[in-house]
Amino acid sequence: MLEIFNQLIYEYQKGMRDMVLYTCSSKFRNEIETLLKKHGLLYKIYALSDEKINVFFGAEPCIKILENFSSENLSKLTKEEDFILGIMLGYSREEQYNRYISNINCHKMDNIALLR
Repeated sequence: MLEIFNQLIYEYQKGMRDMVLYTCSSKFRNEIETLLKKHGLLYKIYALSDEKINVFFGAEPCIKILENFSSENLSKLTKEEDFILGIMLGYSREEQYNRYISNINCHKMDNIALLR
């Protein structure tokens, strides 16, 4: 399990990513925090449940942006926050553009339906 996490640290340190999201069992929290501190990495850990956590680490601007999101729950992010997060995590820009357009078009259609 932590082999993958170590690989993500390596990729971040080599400049392949600006920010990383790693979801895992909360039983690894102490080991993960020890590794992140050992490497001097900025991070945020959010509990998904008693058993699972989301671990974010990366560039200072990314962590600051993450800290200012409206929710720690990723399913409750605004459309704009979801878009920004995807870009910071290095997801395909074109997929993020299309996802955002789809989200705002659905929202516009909801508004139109409400007006009728």
